[in-house]
Amino acid sequence: MLSTATVTAGSRPILKVECKMRRSVMVTAEKFPAFLPRDVERIKDTFALKLAARIERLPVQVSFTEDRIMSSCVTPLMGNKTSLPVVLLHGFDSSCLEWRYTYPLLEEAGLETWAFDILGWGFSDLGKLPPCDVASKREHFYKFWKSHIKRPVVLVGPSLGAAVAIDIAVNHPEVVESLVLMDASVYSEGTGNLATLPKAAAYAGVYILKSVPLRLYANFLSFNGISLETSWDWTKIGRLHCLYPWWEDAAVSFMTSGGYNVTSLIKQVTQKTLIIWGEDDQIISNRLAWRLHGELPNASVKQISNCGHLPHVEKPAAAAKLITEFVRETCRCKEVESIS
Repeated sequence: MLSTATVTAGSRPILKVECKMRRSVMVTAEKFPAFLPRDVERIKDTFALKLAARIERLPVQVSFTEDRIMSSCVTPLMGNKTSLPVVLLHGFDSSCLEWRYTYPLLEEAGLETWAFDILGWGFSDLGKLPPCDVASKREHFYKFWKSHIKRPVVLVGPSLGAAVAIDIAVNHPEVVESLVLMDASVYSEGTGNLATLPKAAAYAGVYILKSVPLRLYANFLSFNGISLETSWDWTKIGRLHCLYPWWEDAAVSFMTSGGYNVTSLIKQVTQKTLIIWGEDDQIISNRLAWRLHGELPNASVKQISNCGHLPHVEKPAAAAKLITEFVRETCRCKEVESIS
């Protein structure tokens, strides 16, 4: 039975999320991992606080650095060997906290759900800074999967996370059973001219990227009709990982590497794909959903009305329903194939 949970900021309700909740969503005194920036305690969003309390770091050994990378993620409360694991990526310069509203709904639906922080972003320990280019991000995810998940997954990528997902699906098809691409940023040519900036100019650019005014503006572009109070709290959530001392170095490493350019990889994707798009996306036109649909060999499109660039934040119930149905359909098809 559907109930309505309300996230509050101070005394004002800021977001209603339809969800199957067997437990209270109110946060009383969450105990946060010691490695999170202390500013996490200034966040009011109860869903963000609950998910932040579950973030952990798992060791990942990669080839491009001698030390294991303690890699941040949210792990499932329980496994589900009868279903495919779902792995949630995030967008550009973000973290697993993007999934604060949708993650609990996927768990309530019985899915084995992981939320993974892409190398260079999120809350991993990058004190001994590794390279944060595309190849390093890909290997880091692959080694994480090989060490901790070990089964084919449904890989979910929103915004730039869709480019990350396509890059992984093409280069490591054994990892990805199927894909969910949400408001996909897959037609940009990497970081463009930013890759040729002198280091001083690159650091000036990432300083602006972390700035509160820019983050606030991005929120107003991304979401429909949110209040200044809500946008301020979401800005604190969105830039929390930027408070680590290594964040600027990691951001410059990615920027100067050239970033993601996966346009040529799209037609190489063989996995079944669900494309989800917010009809009112002001960042990436929903017309590109149909272009992407035409270039992927096995894809379907679902649009969410009255929704902007990040459906899993703005319309979590709708996003969770579409993802859950797609995962179950993928599992059914896999069972039929194994029988035949």
